This record gives sequence, C-alpha cells and structure tokens, in this order.
Amino acid sequence: MENVYDLVIVGAGPAGLAAGLYGSRAKLNTLIIEKDKTGGQIVITHEVANYPGSVQNATGPSLIARMVEQSDEFGAKRIKDTIEDVSLEGDIKILKGQKDEYRAKSVIIASGASPRKIGCPGEKELTGKGVSYCATCDADFFEDFEVFVVGGGDSALEEAMYLTKFARKVTIVHRRQGLRCAKSIEEKARANEKIEWMLDTVIEEIKGDGILESVVFKNTITGETNEYFADEEDGTMGVFVFVGLVSQTDVFKGKVNMSDQGYIITDAEMQTNIPGVYAAGDCRDKSLRQVVTAAADGAIAAVNADKYVGEKFSEKA
Repeated sequence: MENVYDLVIVGAGPAGLAAGLYGSRAKLNTLIIEKDKTGGQIVITHEVANYPGSVQNATGPSLIARMVEQSDEFGAKRIKDTIEDVSLEGDIKILKGQKDEYRAKSVIIASGASPRKIGCPGEKELTGKGVSYCATCDADFFEDFEVFVVGGGDSALEEAMYLTKFARKVTIVHRRQGLRCAKSIEEKARANEKIEWMLDTVIEEIKGDGILESVVFKNTITGETNEYFADEEDGTMGVFVFVGLVSQTDVFKGKVNMSDQGYIITDAEMQTNIPGVYAAGDCRDKSLRQVVTAAADGAIAAVNADKYVGEKFSEKA
C-alpha cells in the first residue's frame, strides 16, 4: 500500500522512542510523530539514578539522546507535527495533523502527560516570571534566592534537593503531613540543611506585578491564611510546582477506552479496545509512571504491533 506506514507512534518520549526502536528493528516502516520536544518529561530531569544500567550521573537529556540515536540507527523516521483528529476503527488508521495526514496499519499512542497546575489565582499570569514546573530549566535564575517547592512525591523532593545547589533556601510545601515519596528520598531531603518544610499547607494565591512578589499560604487544618513576601533586597522568589501529571490524550477521547482521569486503558500487551491500536507510557492507565516502565510499555506495544501487522495484512496479501 502506498503512503501507508506499518506503524505510526504518537509521542517521542521514552515510550515512543522505545517503540520506535523495537518497531524499526522488526523491519516495520515506522514513523514517530512528536508535537513538542523529543524526550517528554524526562528531558527536563537533571538526574536519572533509577534507570537500570544507566551510567553514573546520567541525565534526562543524555538518556534521551541515546534512545534517539538507537531508534534512528534502526531506521525509525521522526517528524514534528500536532495530531488534531484520528480515525482508528478501520484496517488503515488515519491521523490528521496540522501539517499532514498520516495513514498506518497500526498505531501506538505514547502521548505522555504534562505537569499538573496548582490552579490558584496568579499561577498562569506569573508562569515564567517566578512560577516554574522545571527545576533543571530555571534553577539558575534563582541563584541565592528563596524558593518554594509544591508537592510531596519523589519528583518534588528530588527537584527540591537539586534547587538547593542554587537557592539559598528551599521550602517544601505539601498539603498533608505524610509525604508520597520513597522513604530513602525523604530521609535525604530531611538531612539537607537548606531545606525547610511547610506541611498541612497549600498555596491559595500567587501575586506580583509582572514578577512574583508574594504567595498566600493556607493551613489545611486551621484554615488560617498568611501572605509571604519576597525579601526586599531580592524583589522576587520562586515557586516550583511538582504535583503530578495530566494525561495528554484529548485527541483520542471517544476513540479508545479511557479511565475517568483520561488515561488510556490497555491490557498487559498494551492493546486498547481497538484492534491494531496500542498505548504506552504515561498516557496509559497504570500504577507506576517511570522511565523504565515507559520504555517497557513501548517495547511490548511495538512487538505486538509487529505481530498484528504480520497476521492482519499477510491475510490480505
């Protein structure tokens, strides 16, 4: 069939790149479509210590660079485009992008997830002006300043520890007493002299005239609020938000089965409810969202896509 890929992968994070590697290595004519930066969430992570076999001091960008190199070596094609509509029911799947239309015998959805926002007044207006979702990207802007890190999971505490290399003080803000991170990470953070804690606390509002100048905190137990102002000499401070992810699956709503939270439901083989359509990585409904599980998802999805294409289309030959 002319102009029909064996496999189209939507997303070039660890799941999409692993799928591209396995798909192209299986001699499938493979296309990876990415709307934004190659690498997904991991590309903004300064340290990757829990990916099995990674070199010492591995970073998100270095790990992604190697994944890209491997998928390219086996012949996977990569392009930039944003998919705006899909038709997945037929034997040939159609994906309509801003730049072009793509046809495929099989599809792997690896569209990932994006940082969840606090949702308070001032957050949107001051994003990039004191509010950030990426310590690796923005830490150096807060050299010797004071910063707050919102969240209680692994990412929040890991990024808080990274920020201590730049900021003079880092305060972790979490809505409960109990944290959601691994115990080993919590112990390391608590041992860091530059980290302070504001537990049972949420941010009610972020204020500033063109730059972040104050934050309104609320105690979740007493309901009491207080406004904290940036040091007069500094004139500003930082708020780094790490409160989870939101699945990037809007274009697939109504096309494949999803959870109430918008994550795509698959079986253990990464198969969705539509034959020939698979999902992998952070966009999938699962319990653990890490690089290692994303890469595994991508590999499993591509192997099963290869089987599907071989069986489905050899019958029609």
